[in-house]
Amino acid sequence: MKSFLEYIAEIFKGIWTLITGMRVTAKYFFTPWHNVTQQYPENRATLKIAERFRGEVVMTHNENNEHACTGCGICELNCPNGSIEIISKFIVNEEGKKKRIIDQHIYHLGMCTFCNLCIKSCPSDAIVMAQTFEHAVWDRTLLTKVLNMPGSTIMEGIKE
Repeated sequence: MKSFLEYIAEIFKGIWTLITGMRVTAKYFFTPWHNVTQQYPENRATLKIAERFRGEVVMTHNENNEHACTGCGICELNCPNGSIEIISKFIVNEEGKKKRIIDQHIYHLGMCTFCNLCIKSCPSDAIVMAQTFEHAVWDRTLLTKVLNMPGSTIMEGIKE
């Protein structure tokens, strides 16, 4: 008789847990204005992405096509899997001193783990994480990007 009562008690416990779970589902079903699901891709224009979202690494440029990257290579060293590659060259300035500038700041998006270590380690805040997230391509070579724009130069006042 004791096992029969335990069996009935287990059935009622199961029904109670089912009702508890369904209460949450019913709350969202009958109050649709509380839903947090976004209807992507229909709402691309009004899509709200969290501020802390890590989409891809980009180098910011101003209206004069100037950037803050000195080519120091700290971001390249801190990248755990080598998704950043900096190719620099030396030029001679007006004073006759050699000055290092970046030739290409290459970013391999297909290898990136979006860990944000390169952004945090950049001493001149030259690179940031963008909000872009649609990176599906048929050709993987399209995931390799050159971050500095053609003809871009370093901003005045940036310490090297």
